[in-house]
Amino acid sequence: MNKALLVGINRYKLPGSDLQGCVNDVTNIRHSLLTYFGFTVKQIRVVTDERATKKNIMTRLEWLVKGAKPGDRLVFHYSGHGSQIRDRDGDELKDRLDEILCPHDMDWDGTYIVDDEIARIFKKIPKGAHLEVFLDSCHSGTATREMRMPERLPGEDVPGGVTVKQRYLPPPVDIQCREEEGLPVHRLLKGVANPLSHVLFAGCRENQTSADAYISKAYNGAFTYYLCKHLRDTSAAITRADLLKRTRASLKFNDYDQVPQLEAPTEAKKKRVLE
Repeated sequence: MNKALLVGINRYKLPGSDLQGCVNDVTNIRHSLLTYFGFTVKQIRVVTDERATKKNIMTRLEWLVKGAKPGDRLVFHYSGHGSQIRDRDGDELKDRLDEILCPHDMDWDGTYIVDDEIARIFKKIPKGAHLEVFLDSCHSGTATREMRMPERLPGEDVPGGVTVKQRYLPPPVDIQCREEEGLPVHRLLKGVANPLSHVLFAGCRENQTSADAYISKAYNGAFTYYLCKHLRDTSAAITRADLLKRTRASLKFNDYDQVPQLEAPTEAKKKRVLE
């Protein structure tokens, strides 16, 4: 059985937080799943913008893993803001930062998605079922110093005038004041589920940004755009390692700083996506 949950969030309730390429990312990934990986329309659930609340995302993650059996193929794709927040244990602040996903109804008082919540769901996946995760977001505050792309493309009329935005949502000042230099960071989706069948593609290194960029006359996540391009160019007849290599090369050639990452067992890197 195949199941996929695709989340893309351009519109946020927090003022000034909107992005532009996340919904296009969802349609690109969906096209790839339908065209190259044997998924059907009924096997893919899409959640975007105002419908991508924390409650709706968590409910659909439960749907993703429900009834999973050995041999099943599960996909979770997220395009939107990421961030970090001081981890809490009840009312006590713990000495680490949690990477988080930012839903449409994001606030800084608990309406965000932390690793522990996702891990609780993904731990229900039985041994032998395959989980492939794609994250096109940024989770590190240091990423705000990593942009190199120009704000406008010479000679091109860019809607809104901005070529690249960062997919990182900076915490408000009072939240930032809780974060001390040097605190260890609890990385999102590290070691969840069964590591022998868990594959994670991330759009950038831990200290970089994932770009929300104007590419080929439309806004896209730069990572998702080039990843899907190379799947199309090869009809998905490409190993994960080669797909990562080609996606990195395209980003570098087009002057993006971000370096996508692949976390998977060595043998899985030699196989194709979803094998």
